Amino acid sequence: MTASTTRRRPMKWTGPHTTQALRTRAWTFWTSAVASVDSQVRPMQRLKSSLWIMAITFILLIAVKLAELFPDKLTLALEIRAKVTEYVRLRIEALRSENPGQFQNVSALRTNAMRYLPHYFRKGQITKMFFCFPDPQFKARLHRRRIVHTPLLAEYAYLLAPGGILYTITDVEELHQWHVEKCSSHPCFTRIPDSELESDPCVKAMTEETEEGKKVARGGGKKYVAVFRRKANEDVAVDNLFW
Repeated sequence: MTASTTRRRPMKWTGPHTTQALRTRAWTFWTSAVASVDSQVRPMQRLKSSLWIMAITFILLIAVKLAELFPDKLTLALEIRAKVTEYVRLRIEALRSENPGQFQNVSALRTNAMRYLPHYFRKGQITKMFFCFPDPQFKARLHRRRIVHTPLLAEYAYLLAPGGILYTITDVEELHQWHVEKCSSHPCFTRIPDSELESDPCVKAMTEETEEGKKVARGGGKKYVAVFRRKANEDVAVDNLFW
């Protein structure tokens, strides 16, 4: 057989970038991630009472303040950014060490609330939900990514106990109008008049105890607040929607 007709044996790749090695690394990462999430979810699922207060986005200080306002209830702050979540976790640990026996009712969890929120809570388990200075997603094609949206409001209504309250705050007037429009048109929510919010300590905490709220105040900006109450099941006009 001549050299021109000799077939070369295929080269055998070895090392950390082979298909098998990549599969092994991916599987190891996935199993560790699932175990981490499972360890956080299972303790929550064992709680059956409606004692949760949940804060979503820009959670730096409001979660701690809510824990002080409601020592008999649990506050969980949800944030998708790893560094922010870690900062809050370390701060809570520092407060616990400085104040023995206190701040045991507050925690922070890194997660995508828009995707995985129903995995953490039961129906009617949450009493208050806070959406503090969420991403406005200005482009029209990105409006579907806004955290207050008609499809997501169905989930929030399912998780909120009847009479529970949904708080929103933003420094973008257009987004505030979006919040009002979407929540007011949803059959499970009714807006609470602004006159009733003056005595609500949660509104004060939301406007004054968040990093973004303080930033807006320093810049002389305006903060727009809209608060909505979850209707009782019998007051919802749509039949068999969530129950």
